Amino acid sequence: MLKRYIVELGMGADLHGGDITKAAIKAVKDATSRSCLCGIEDVLGLSPLEMHVHIKIGCSEPNKLDKDSVMKAIPVGTSEIEVVKGGLGVRGLEVPDFGVGDTIEVVVAALTVSVDL
Repeated sequence: MLKRYIVELGMGADLHGGDITKAAIKAVKDATSRSCLCGIEDVLGLSPLEMHVHIKIGCSEPNKLDKDSVMKAIPVGTSEIEVVKGGLGVRGLEVPDFGVGDTIEVVVAALTVSVDL
């Protein structure tokens, strides 16, 4: 039976071009960069490869998110993704060398790491 071990939050933004997937990957990496799950091994005696990560993404246009690309940002274990309406889109500055359009997309991520006990 899976039991929650930790919930970590992250935020990511694409400043030029409004790429929701790019912002979501940054949000996932932001969350994972603040977590060292050594307790999975040291306390529980499990391998990090045995963990399961539920990725919940809040973005302004869920239908534009490339879920497979976001899931690849989780380096170990198994994962699943849920996408809900949220995040933020705001007018920024168009810089053609960085992307098409002047939309800044902000995406939030909640990563719930569970282990089978």
